[in-house]
Amino acid sequence: MSDESRKIRLIMELRREGISDTKILSAMEMVPREAFVLANMQDRAYENTALPIASGQTISQPYVVAYMTQALECEGKRVLEIGTGSGYQAAVLAQLARRVYTMERHRPLNETAKQAFADLGLSNISMRYGDGFKGWPEAAPFDRILVTAAAEEIPPVLLDELSDDGGIMVIPVGPHGKQQILKITKQGEELSTEELIPVRFVPMLKGTEAG
Repeated sequence: MSDESRKIRLIMELRREGISDTKILSAMEMVPREAFVLANMQDRAYENTALPIASGQTISQPYVVAYMTQALECEGKRVLEIGTGSGYQAAVLAQLARRVYTMERHRPLNETAKQAFADLGLSNISMRYGDGFKGWPEAAPFDRILVTAAAEEIPPVLLDELSDDGGIMVIPVGPHGKQQILKITKQGEELSTEELIPVRFVPMLKGTEAG
């Protein structure tokens, strides 16, 4: 089966699983997931499952990528992503958002994702190698913030960097085995939180890793 056939099968599966936003399905269709997986995982690129990548990290399950993107409501917005990883989620966001700012604490992942973005001609992505717990203050506030690693609690700096005019943050929160995706909406000083689905993400860690 060709990559294109596998991709079509995946998109149909995402529809069945409740991803109803056609623009998100189109974004998923436009991004070649095989460009973001390890060479020995190429034949599994369009399986609806998480896969290992370098630095002990994973590329998220396509359903989770689509679900979080749908919850983020990011069309035409300025988005901060914490945890670039393979770069796949940022590439999907870039199809919809006005600009994506993405941070990664593992330098090798940052470099690999940068090359993938260049190869795909994604010019609306800004990258930073750094600690996600410190945010990106020079570019704040952000209309949307997406975190792709699980925090024990919501980082206060990221709440501060979220726009107070209806800003939305989507973030997995909780200890290993008991993580839940939260959707937080900020209006002025008021925060409203909606619990979405249980997930399993790698933990959000402080500091940076050079190797």
